[in-house]
Amino acid sequence: MDNSYQPSYEEAPSRSCLFRAVGLFTGDMHLCKEWVKRQLVVIQLLDWILRGVAQVMFVNNPVSGLLITAGLFLQNPWWALNGLLGTFVSTVSAMLLGLNREAISAGLYGYNGTLVGILMAVFSAKGSWYWWLLMPNMFMSMLCPVVSSALSSVAIKWDLPIFTLPFNILVCLHVAATGANHPYFPEVDIQPNDHLHPTNDSKESLNFSQLFLSVPVGVGQVYGCDSPWTGGLILLALLLSSPTICFHAMWGSAAGMLSGFALAAPHKDIYSGLWGYNSALSCIAIGGVFYVITWQTHLLALICALFSTYMTAAISKLMSVLALPACTWPFCLSTLIFLLISSEIPVICRLPLSVVSYPEENRRYQRQLKASEMVQHSQQRNSQEEATLKENGRPNVQLAVDRGRSEPV
Repeated sequence: MDNSYQPSYEEAPSRSCLFRAVGLFTGDMHLCKEWVKRQLVVIQLLDWILRGVAQVMFVNNPVSGLLITAGLFLQNPWWALNGLLGTFVSTVSAMLLGLNREAISAGLYGYNGTLVGILMAVFSAKGSWYWWLLMPNMFMSMLCPVVSSALSSVAIKWDLPIFTLPFNILVCLHVAATGANHPYFPEVDIQPNDHLHPTNDSKESLNFSQLFLSVPVGVGQVYGCDSPWTGGLILLALLLSSPTICFHAMWGSAAGMLSGFALAAPHKDIYSGLWGYNSALSCIAIGGVFYVITWQTHLLALICALFSTYMTAAISKLMSVLALPACTWPFCLSTLIFLLISSEIPVICRLPLSVVSYPEENRRYQRQLKASEMVQHSQQRNSQEEATLKENGRPNVQLAVDRGRSEPV
């Protein structure tokens, strides 16, 4: 007698319902987006703000944005408040300018405002709860859709994204305009990096627990946060939306951490995740978001992450001479270079910006596109064969008719 367990007919629908319920909160939550379109403007704006917070990590999911926001409040409520204010002002400014409504609803005009708000609070020398900082925060966040639209009109010629270039431009503009000695909005004093590498301790002095935590901390440093709990919540938010994005975030942060050791970076900078956030973003962008995920593009994402780390070392030195932060300039420059690759290998397929989604959906789109191309190709081949048969059949019929006429009755 077979005593193996077999699920009953009542349990199978319950499992399918469970999977469907979980599926409602994964990916880009398309059903939620359609439901929000029929709601009040306040609910729509809340959805757009949460999606904008998550779009910093290439995620279009309001629940992920909510988890990331919780992580920001866990790190520093003042930073989180500035980030939400920047997202709100940037999104509303895009609406008033009449920019693309689909892009606004996806959070694409909000994420630069998120970073502008947070990093202006991080670089402020006045510390937390300096309320006057909200004024330049709102002004710079208001400029985010203006700069984004201007850069997009140029980048669209090559079908390239603008990434966080507006954030880099506006934050560096604010820091350069104020500086460390400003009476109202002083910034932290950024000293030039020494060209001589600091002498690190021996291998025995490595703190392996901090080394392990530097991976989630590097992911959290995308938002300027150095708490491992915040980094863990961000990784959980990425896992909810796309396991591929979550894996590449950890993979890129780990690659940046190891490259920091190879470049003899100070251990404290490695532990604080400053060598992981640019490489994490680069690895996500190449590893499934703008390229269809294959093992070749996965390897390409790792190479881009390592290249981004070298770019971080170089740009940090150059920017520190001007007393400016490196921000995410290394990520933007290195990833744009890798997106301009003109490869004839079919497995390295860069998607048009109009169809870019999360990696699993990008993979599904490519399979459907290949299937439709195969169907069209088979239809064309069948039509050509039918045309060839007709052309070849006409002389035979005519020959049979002529033979019939020539035979004696």
